[in-house]
Amino acid sequence: MKALLVLLVLTSVDELFRTGGCTSHDRVLSITPRTQDQVDVLKNLSTHYEAVLWRPVSPSLIKEGNLVHLMVPSKTSDAVMGVLKEHSIKHQVLLRNGEALIEMQKRNDSTYMRSPSSNNERYHSLEDIYHWINRTTQEHPDMVKAILIGSSFEKRPIYIMKVTSKKRNEGNRAMWLDCGIHAREWITPAFCMRFVQNALAHYNINQEITNILDNMDVYVLPVMNPDGYKYTWTTNRMWRKNRSFSENSSCVGVDLNRNFDANWCTEGASDDPCSEIYCGQYPESEPESAAVAKFLRSHKESIKLYFTIHSYSQMLLFPYSYTYDKTENHNDLLAMAHEAATRIRRHYHNTYTYGAGANTIYLAPGGSDDWAYNLGIKYSFTLEMQDRGRYGFLLPPSLIHRACDEALLAVKTITTRVIEKTQEPL
Repeated sequence: MKALLVLLVLTSVDELFRTGGCTSHDRVLSITPRTQDQVDVLKNLSTHYEAVLWRPVSPSLIKEGNLVHLMVPSKTSDAVMGVLKEHSIKHQVLLRNGEALIEMQKRNDSTYMRSPSSNNERYHSLEDIYHWINRTTQEHPDMVKAILIGSSFEKRPIYIMKVTSKKRNEGNRAMWLDCGIHAREWITPAFCMRFVQNALAHYNINQEITNILDNMDVYVLPVMNPDGYKYTWTTNRMWRKNRSFSENSSCVGVDLNRNFDANWCTEGASDDPCSEIYCGQYPESEPESAAVAKFLRSHKESIKLYFTIHSYSQMLLFPYSYTYDKTENHNDLLAMAHEAATRIRRHYHNTYTYGAGANTIYLAPGGSDDWAYNLGIKYSFTLEMQDRGRYGFLLPPSLIHRACDEALLAVKTITTRVIEKTQEPL
């Protein structure tokens, strides 16, 4: 019966957003350029007509034969279609009514979360997430502690949650998990919330969760980019960066995942403040990345595992992303990612690509995972959650539960292996 209900929900969503419809709505197009001329046309489209590149993140990364996902606003839809037709560029419509799907996501917000299960079925505003952090620490003082590690550009607090087992004393092993570094990736804060809830509900019940909490302190950062996340709820659902101002530009925001001191601002990042991959004025120029870096530096002796959660594309990535060179423990990282992807495919019949970041997608300097690895956290991973582009950043609330289950399985699998690798000798 439950499977039938999920199927009915997905069918109704598909009918609303993927079939029929008129040209007066925001659309998401899937295009694979076949020639350099088509590449140039798409680069122009993505910087004009108020279109938003979903994949890849920057026009400079558009290449022949590589998939492009482009969100086109209703007011320029006819013009964009005309350009595509003029240049004989074939396309597929992934979503025909982006506004309605955004409204559905926001409609599922509530000012008070009545039960833990509600978090699996809706997205939550920044205010609700702060409320949830406070309530969770009050209800589980023996296992959860909220730690203020800094504030954002607009002076919003940045909290991490330290989760430990009831019987664990202050240990010398820990793991880090952050979400929401890119504002529009709403599924990621939902996952961090889900991870904490699952840990609290299944300790002493689920063997993997119990093993993790008995052997590691867990630091969880639900929203690394609170200003940007807030902005996606109030103003621009597709906003990616933080909300800091540049001295010499009217453009706003820095890509926090290009702002760490890991081959900072080289190929794969931009020094243009208007770019979606703007690296900032200098490494850790942003208060959000600086706060995370400061905390990790002060705990680098104990933190053995680093996860940063992103969406979308269903990938398990590890260093390096700023170079094509392999890490010293490349084979270990590859084996862990392979095992996690295999378990997801076996349990959920869904495919995750895995590998070193630069070789798997593209060069991306200044990333937090590469920086953490160079700091000494030798098990460092980026998890790209659902989906592969069917809904992209607008994953319907009905799919939150499944997406989080897959990510949770990956995190548990890799963490279990890291615990074995870092086990102290008797």
